[in-house]
Amino acid sequence: MCGITGWVDWEVDLSRQQPVLEAMTATLACRGPDASGVWLSPRAALGHRRLIVVDPAGGGQPMVRRRGSQTFVISYNGELYNTPDLHRELEARGYTFQGHSDTEALLAAYMEWGPACVERFNGIFAFAIWDEARQCLFLARDRLGVKPLFYTQSGSAFLFGSELKALLAHPAVEAEVDAEGLAEIFVLGPARTPGHGVFRNVAELKPGYYLIYDRQGIRQHQYWALVSRPHPDDLETTTAKVRQLLQDTVERQLVADVPVCTLLSGGLDSSAVTAFAARAFQERGLGPIHTWSVDYVDNDRYFRPSHFQPHSDAPWVELVSRHLDTRHHYVFIDTPELVASLTAAMRARDLPGMADVDSSLYLFSREIKKEATVALSGEAADEVFGGYPWFRSEKAMAMATFPWTRAGQERVRLLSPELKAMVRPEEYVARRYQEALEEVPRLPGEGPRSARLREFSYLTLTRFMPVLLDRKDRMSMAAGLEVRVPYCDHRLVEYVWNIPWEMKFHGQIEKGILRRALRGVLPEEVLQRRKSPYPKTYNPAYLDAVRTWMLEILNDPSSPLLPFIDVPAVRDLAQSEETFDLPWFGQLMSAPQLFAYLAQADTWLREYRVAVR
Repeated sequence: MCGITGWVDWEVDLSRQQPVLEAMTATLACRGPDASGVWLSPRAALGHRRLIVVDPAGGGQPMVRRRGSQTFVISYNGELYNTPDLHRELEARGYTFQGHSDTEALLAAYMEWGPACVERFNGIFAFAIWDEARQCLFLARDRLGVKPLFYTQSGSAFLFGSELKALLAHPAVEAEVDAEGLAEIFVLGPARTPGHGVFRNVAELKPGYYLIYDRQGIRQHQYWALVSRPHPDDLETTTAKVRQLLQDTVERQLVADVPVCTLLSGGLDSSAVTAFAARAFQERGLGPIHTWSVDYVDNDRYFRPSHFQPHSDAPWVELVSRHLDTRHHYVFIDTPELVASLTAAMRARDLPGMADVDSSLYLFSREIKKEATVALSGEAADEVFGGYPWFRSEKAMAMATFPWTRAGQERVRLLSPELKAMVRPEEYVARRYQEALEEVPRLPGEGPRSARLREFSYLTLTRFMPVLLDRKDRMSMAAGLEVRVPYCDHRLVEYVWNIPWEMKFHGQIEKGILRRALRGVLPEEVLQRRKSPYPKTYNPAYLDAVRTWMLEILNDPSSPLLPFIDVPAVRDLAQSEETFDLPWFGQLMSAPQLFAYLAQADTWLREYRVAVR
């Protein structure tokens, strides 16, 4: 994985702008710690930071390829899992390759098929190709949005980058937000609206889209979308197909010239990925696969079971690791570093995020990076197979809003009257919800309950899953670790999308069809394990630390956060000795998560010198 950035300008001679391009590129050093490169011409400039995963000698970027009088230049972030297939097809059409990198295959594919090349890719990607002869920039992003890509126009400049920080490093881009940006931060939280870059005039290229920029301006095209159609397969065929697709995508995603591991929580999703990876390692004579899990210092003392998190992961990790004969590594995070890393996590996102859920993944990734460069994760299985509690909640189904933003009034009351007047929180959420519903691909003749579950599935895939994919990308790449997500393989997503709900919930249990598909692959105990989310700390020292931080902010009259919150209401919560939960982006936000999120917002406003326009 890597970091990409660039600049197209019809008025400024970019061949003289190398210092600016290098400054933009340098912001992405964590994403690509192994190499840096820039390419400049009068009208276009591309920058690249490289994390070496495949073809160390032949995959340097920006990569240039010529055909007659035409020159094509690529800056690419991602991984293609069907590179050998592309090589064979392109070689049959007369192309030759200097190495075995997917970058070279991707660039040749664009030269051969133009924008339609994206339909041939199996992988995760965000890339830019400059066609010097046509004076045209082509940007594309993978189908599910696993890899990020932002862009903006400022005057005569068109700018793009893997992360917002690359755009903000350009002198023409300022850290400004308007009412809509404030609504994204303080109302929706990390669950940003697709395509929204939060900062004023900054956009995100949506998943499954490509963009062409030339002298005629910007043109966008959606090349992939979910399609609803009747499911023709019976239970046995569906079970076999799910297993075959998952096994195939895991095996494809093991490609690398660097050490590969898996993240293992002992839950169904990560255990399945690990099982198929371990089997492939054994068949290829690579020895036992290394697995990693995360927990917190003293969590064994303070953990308390709940409906949301019924048990800790440790016994399950040990069970699966022993069953699959993996070489397991435990990472334990202590409270002081968890709190201190909240700021690093915010910088990785360029926005306030999922608080300690972010900072712990950042610390976890940093430890894994000491031993491996690529990790496979069970992320996105709950989104694809319908594993969240709201899929089985009659109350959630009856409410006309995102199922993870229920009881919004509880959150809105913590906002200042001025901010509420400016952003109109309830109206903003209602509008975004309605926009999402209008996108849902309907299935004619589907019953009301199945249609509602299809809506929930679409909302979860397109509005909630990006929260976790953003987290996964920014926190892991901030440590120079590439995390791959087999459950986001578009072939698997397309197939599961149309499986009827009674089949998805086979056995009256969430992800029932996946559990059935994994019979014989995992121990029966793991197949029946209830969903348990990414672990969090229960140490009261964490609550004390973020509560103290929150009170310091509230007592600082210069804090840029104060105009946006109801200070007395937040102070009452911070001074209260009682614990509380507030509904917030997908789960109950506990007191420490609320305080940490607001502290991240305060730090973001200060460090990025955010101006409200």
